[in-house]
Amino acid sequence: MPAQGAIVAVLAIAGLASSFMFTLVVPIQSKLPELLDASREDTAWVVTSTLLAAAVMTPIAGRLGDMYGKRRIVLVLLALLVAGSVIAALSTGIVGVIVGRTLQGAVTGVIPLGISILRDVLHEDRVDSAIALISATLGVGGALGMPISALITERSDWHVLFWVSGALGAIVFALVLWIVPVSVLRAPGRFDFVGAAGLAAGLMGVLLAISRGNEWGWTSPATLACGIGGIVVLLVWGWYELRIAEPLLDLRVAARPAVLLTNLASIAMGFSLFGSNVVYPQMLELPVATGGFGLSLLGASLVVMPAGLVMMVLSPFSGRLARTVGPTLLLVLGAVSLVVAYGFTLLFSAEVWQLVVANLVIGVGIGFGYAAMPMLIMRSVPQTETGASNGLNALFRSLGTSTAAAVVAAVLATHTVEYDGVPVPSVSGFQLAFVLGLGAAVIALVVALFIPRRRDPHETRPSLP
Repeated sequence: MPAQGAIVAVLAIAGLASSFMFTLVVPIQSKLPELLDASREDTAWVVTSTLLAAAVMTPIAGRLGDMYGKRRIVLVLLALLVAGSVIAALSTGIVGVIVGRTLQGAVTGVIPLGISILRDVLHEDRVDSAIALISATLGVGGALGMPISALITERSDWHVLFWVSGALGAIVFALVLWIVPVSVLRAPGRFDFVGAAGLAAGLMGVLLAISRGNEWGWTSPATLACGIGGIVVLLVWGWYELRIAEPLLDLRVAARPAVLLTNLASIAMGFSLFGSNVVYPQMLELPVATGGFGLSLLGASLVVMPAGLVMMVLSPFSGRLARTVGPTLLLVLGAVSLVVAYGFTLLFSAEVWQLVVANLVIGVGIGFGYAAMPMLIMRSVPQTETGASNGLNALFRSLGTSTAAAVVAAVLATHTVEYDGVPVPSVSGFQLAFVLGLGAAVIALVVALFIPRRRDPHETRPSLP
């Protein structure tokens, strides 16, 4: 078997490549209508399609990994990333770009699968630190990827973004094939195709309502139909999953207090992380006359980037700290850091250096929080269900980020001032967005305080089927 350090490094690179897909098109997002000769309503699907694919595929890929081999499914997802990148790179119209971005979104399942592989192959003394590193890539890839994307789009054609992502996917595919060992632990049984279809339909309805509600209107028939319809489908799906012998997700395991509360905290953590990713760059880029700082996209990206670096640097320390004080306390510390960061921003946001400080503290919070969550999950589920359970946890984080994107966008669109005849977000809008981020961090803290510190002894070594 390859050296354990090499396995961790390759899976970390795979995680970085996966999370990079979420900020890949940020530099060209406002220009997409012009670049693709399409309406702003249609070009919004370039982002929405990636979000939907990520949310739907992550828990399904986790289950497939448990059943058919985690490395095998990681390779499939990376192949989809490469295929999607090539399709988008060769496209001149919106349909090809949306198809490509949808395939790119599927690669998000690589991170929870990578975390599950670590549990299978690493020595127990290294597992926590390695999990912290892989989990940190969820935030690091986006933070580091944004200035890279901005630099590429400033210097070359926008298609180069997709050629770069395709090349990155191909390199990671080769590394995984070469370094990561084949998974030998498998969950027996048949794949629940009905459950997968039901979960996909329900999630798509809910996420469409959340992500497009601001544009469609929150009380419009389309938003209500998607939202209510999605909830109904998910309720029926849950009823079905509880009554079959081989479900896609074992909801009884997901209902254990440690798992359920961790997933609920994940929603709030995801909201806090993505809220900062939406608000800080806009505030930094807005003209000084409107209360912003007048930075370029690249300059704003460089201000936000240190948060990702902090997450990466903290990951080994997070693993050691989790073994010393437990992952529950680590999650509490992460939530406290987020509360401090947003509270600091509400009081001090008049200088660029103050936003740098706030972002550094957010990096601490997300670094601790994201490291703790998979540890809590894997201490509470059977080893044959780690892929599906980590995938479900990643899904809850996606719900948090999706909600943040929609809610913060609605707040900034509602609170505006005129600049050269164009409405732009106002200072009061930014302040309200910070209050929402603070509220989400407080919710994460409260939920984390109720997570059991010790798991049930009967769950420590669950019997394998």
